[in-house]
Amino acid sequence: MTPLEEIAPLGDVPVEIEVELDRRMLTTEELLHLAEGSVIATSRSAGENIDIYIGGVLCGSGEIVVIENSLGIRITDFREF
Repeated sequence: MTPLEEIAPLGDVPVEIEVELDRRMLTTEELLHLAEGSVIATSRSAGENIDIYIGGVLCGSGEIVVIENSLGIRITDFREF
């Protein structure tokens, strides 16, 4: 039995995947002016590499992609557990 077949019964267990697009510093005044519809610019753009975390552990990397009107991550490297 392969490792993938061994863990198949756990296939329905939800796992949080985290990708960090950017970090920004805002002043308190800027923070207080944020409202629904506000835009916080990032220094990242489509095509750039990004880290992928599962359960707080770095487990891969990806590339920022634009899919229609949304951003997504294309996995480019993934470490098996």
